[in-house]
Amino acid sequence: MVKLDKIYTKAGDRGRTRLATGEEVAKDAARVEAYGAVDETNSALGLARLQTQGWIELDLILGRIQNDLFDLGADLATPERDKPLAFTPLRVTPEQVERLEREIDMLNADLTPLNSFVLPGGHPAAAALHLARAICRRAERRTVSVAQIEGEIVAPQIVHYLNRLSDLLFVAARWANWRSEAGDVLWTPGANR
Repeated sequence: MVKLDKIYTKAGDRGRTRLATGEEVAKDAARVEAYGAVDETNSALGLARLQTQGWIELDLILGRIQNDLFDLGADLATPERDKPLAFTPLRVTPEQVERLEREIDMLNADLTPLNSFVLPGGHPAAAALHLARAICRRAERRTVSVAQIEGEIVAPQIVHYLNRLSDLLFVAARWANWRSEAGDVLWTPGANR
């Protein structure tokens, strides 16, 4: 159980933080950047949910995803190391990725195929979901960067989850535009030449 009774510790005043393993790292370490971008994604989803409250099916999906993103951040904050941990770390599972795939298929079933790229916009929920998608892509890039550092281990399902999540957020934005009857805002190549 998490207990937060003192919010400021001043430990970060030196530009350092601790991973869940207790290991001290710089606040701009690649791993911290990755789980920070996951936190940004989660925050953007919180804002998007303010626009989706009338759509129970989508809001339930997004609420579950917000919880998953805390799991994912905890996974990233607990790197695999040689010495055993005193606790069982929380890890993202393949089942969480598979659930995203089922939800993508469910939301996408109502949509017509695209014949153009989509611009972020339409209904406010769609615009907010597109923003969350773009932030999620940054989280994915940062996570891939960590995985490419020699000696760092990132479980494949973390990258899979972030990749599927950005797909889900794209489809959810389209679904919000469909559900609201705002319609997708389509890109017109070279429209302003």
